[in-house]
Amino acid sequence: MDVDEASSACESLLSEIEGAVITDREFLETVLLGVVGRGHVLLEDVPGTGKTLTARMFAKSLGLSFSRIQFTPDLLPADVTGTHIFNEKDRTFEFSKGPIFANVVLADEINRAPPKTQSALLEAMEEEQVTVDGDTHELPDPFFVIATQNPVEMEGTFELPEAQVDRFAIKTAMGYPDEEGEFELLRRRAGRTEQSPSVEKVLDSEAVRALRTTPESITVEEDVLEYIARLCRQTRQHRHVEVGVSPRGTQRLFEMARARATIVGREFVTPDDVKRVAQPGMAHRLVLTPDARVEDIQKSSVVSDVLGSVEVPTV
Repeated sequence: MDVDEASSACESLLSEIEGAVITDREFLETVLLGVVGRGHVLLEDVPGTGKTLTARMFAKSLGLSFSRIQFTPDLLPADVTGTHIFNEKDRTFEFSKGPIFANVVLADEINRAPPKTQSALLEAMEEEQVTVDGDTHELPDPFFVIATQNPVEMEGTFELPEAQVDRFAIKTAMGYPDEEGEFELLRRRAGRTEQSPSVEKVLDSEAVRALRTTPESITVEEDVLEYIARLCRQTRQHRHVEVGVSPRGTQRLFEMARARATIVGREFVTPDDVKRVAQPGMAHRLVLTPDARVEDIQKSSVVSDVLGSVEVPTV
């Protein structure tokens, strides 16, 4: 799939999903960055804004298998990955696959499960495999996770471990619709008999695999590579940051910038592409200093400071 074909496929996907989800296009494009860039997406917002609906609509329009894991305080790692079950007929143990074995996995309200269960996703998200009782099992291709979480100040939530957060290429929030969007939500509900909207299949698994390899053909000039590296290194030197963007995060920012160029149909990455993906690609990876947390410094403002302090190359 060349860049023009990939961009056209992305446009068709966005148009189809916009018919079901009431939100701004920029949010949907941000989620699509994770799909195209072979990354995982974390959606954080209050209940009822449409996070779960967005994940389901993406899976259906992409034509991929879909699995939902409802994270709860009593969920065990084996409930996610699967376990071995004794077959009395053959007198052997057989592996029973867990819900992680799907193309698109919705980790719903991921921060309502304790860290031990959240850690069950670490190997899957990084290596696209799971190891159970010493046996390694490959996950379907393509594979990506769309996780949702409620704000940490809400009752019954756990803070996600830094290692878990760092495996998400993108973190974004949906937000409430504007007044016209809320009217449109009601108009659409009045015009159908089903409670939830639906979308048509736009791609299939083979097309999705081709789409996700297209960014590998995108050109990134040396100046832009240096710009990405300097942005990430600058986060580690910021006075309000205790732990900055990791080397993994630097690579993911590079991949998301290429995905952005693919979505808009450009064969090369510009500094504007990097700026576009910087907030959703970097902010969640930062660990602020205790003083910054006391002063209520926002991670997004730190990223804005970094963007303003690093010289932008001319490409």
